Amino acid sequence: QVQLVESGGGLVQPGGSLRLSCAASGSIFTINAMGWYRQAPGKQRELVARITIGGSTNYTDSVKGRFTISRDNAKNTVSLQMNSLKPEDTAVYYCNANVRDRNLRRGDYWGQGTQVTVSS
Repeated sequence: QVQLVESGGGLVQPGGSLRLSCAASGSIFTINAMGWYRQAPGKQRELVARITIGGSTNYTDSVKGRFTISRDNAKNTVSLQMNSLKPEDTAVYYCNANVRDRNLRRGDYWGQGTQVTVSS
């Protein structure tokens, strides 16, 4: 089994910054893509940012230039630096990892979610 543990959410004023982190552990052989998704009340979960094992990234348009995703392949971690936060960024943020385990089976795993609230 694989576990993802997130940290770093909280309450921040508009224009502020937060950094989310996610650590994967368990029966891991390799992790292909890692990413962050978010879900606001009454809305569908959406991709925020994604990074491949090679470091290629993609972002949803609304966060381009404000958010930066990064990963440490040696530590199986992924982070999301969020700057210039806006009230519309308020959501529960979920870490996601596409993992090949030690039995060489591939699966998608999710963290428990961390709340980000942007409000004055």
